[in-house]
Amino acid sequence: RGSRLFPEQEVVFNGRDGTVNRRLWTLCRWEVAETQRHDYGERSGGQSWTVPGTKVVKPIPVSSPEKQAPKPSDQPSAAPTVGEWQSVAEKRIELLSTVCKNSSLRNLTHVSISKFVLDRIFVCDKHKILFCQTPKVGNTQWKKVLIVLNGAFSTVEEIPENLVHDHEKNGLPRLSSLSPQEITHRLNSYFKFFIVRDPFERLISAFKDKFVKNPRFEPWYKHDIAPAIIRKYRKSHRDSDLATSGLHFEDFVRYLGDVEGRRRMDRQFGEHIIHWVTYAELCAPCEIHYSVVGHHETLERDAPHILRAAGIDELVSYPAIPPGITRYNRTKVERYFSGISKRDIRRLYARYQGDFSLFGYPNPDFLLN
Repeated sequence: RGSRLFPEQEVVFNGRDGTVNRRLWTLCRWEVAETQRHDYGERSGGQSWTVPGTKVVKPIPVSSPEKQAPKPSDQPSAAPTVGEWQSVAEKRIELLSTVCKNSSLRNLTHVSISKFVLDRIFVCDKHKILFCQTPKVGNTQWKKVLIVLNGAFSTVEEIPENLVHDHEKNGLPRLSSLSPQEITHRLNSYFKFFIVRDPFERLISAFKDKFVKNPRFEPWYKHDIAPAIIRKYRKSHRDSDLATSGLHFEDFVRYLGDVEGRRRMDRQFGEHIIHWVTYAELCAPCEIHYSVVGHHETLERDAPHILRAAGIDELVSYPAIPPGITRYNRTKVERYFSGISKRDIRRLYARYQGDFSLFGYPNPDFLLN
C-alpha cells in the first residue's frame, strides 16, 4: 500500500529483515485513516470506533443549529437533555414545513417522489426505519448502523468498508424495490430521517472526494465526468489534456450553476450526480414527511438522539466521530471560492438556495457580496 500511495518511494518494509521504514509507515497509517474517514468530509487525528454504551455526546451549541453553524466558541459545558434536543428537532421540522409552503421557492424545494428519490431511501423493515442517503454527510456510518440492525453483523466495526457501498451485497433494500402499496405503507408509518450539512461545504467535500482524492478508486469521475465538464466550462483547454489536467473547483462551480447545460450533462452522468444534487432532489422533503432531520455540524449530539427517537439506541451505537471533524469551516469555504467570480457564485447559490432555506443555513453573504 505504501508503494501505491507514495510512488516516489520504493518500499515501506525492508524485505530482508522485516524492519519498518518508520517515516513511511507513519505516512501510510495516516493515509489509511484518511481513507476510512473520508465520508465525514474532513481530515482528523483520530480513527473511528464504536461509541461505548454510555452514549456520551459532545456539548450542545447555544445557538440553534438551523440558524448558525456551530463554532468552537459556541460549545457550552453541558450535554443536551432529551427535551432540549427534541425542541431543536421540532423547530427544524417546523422550519422545513414553513419553507415548503413558500411559493417563491417552490421550483427549488418541490420534486416528485420519483424512482430517483426512492432509490436514495434505504429500508429497515425489522425496526420500521427509512433512511434517505445524502452523500458527503457521513452516510457510510448510518448505512453501517442499518446493516447491524438487519442482523448481518453484530457491531459496526465488523463491517468491511467495501461491503457498505456494495448495494447488491450489503443487505439494505431500497424503497424503490417494493410495490407501490408497500412503498406508501412505509412512507406513512415508518420512522424517516436524513442528514444535511452546509450546502457549499458539502459541494467542496464532493469535489475533493470524487475529483481530487477518490479513495475508492472510481475512475469514471476522472476519465469521463471531469473531461466533459472541462470541455464545456473551462475557458481555455486542450482536448489532449482533458484527462490529465484535472478538474478545477471553478469548472465544477460553473457546471453546477448552469441550469440548462447541467441538466443535459446530468442525464449523461447518470447516478453519479447524487454526490452534488440538492437535498430536495435527493429526498423530496416537501413531499415526504420526515420524522427527523439531523445536521452534520451537530452530529455528535444528533446521532445518539436520532437512535433514541427511532427506538434503537439499546441495539446499536453510531461510530465515534473524530473530534472537530463535522464542524463548519468558513476559512476552507472562503479559500475554495476565493478565485471564483461573483457571477458564478450567485448562479451556484441560485441553485442551492432551496437547501439553504429549508434547513436554516445562513446565506453565504461573505461570498455573494
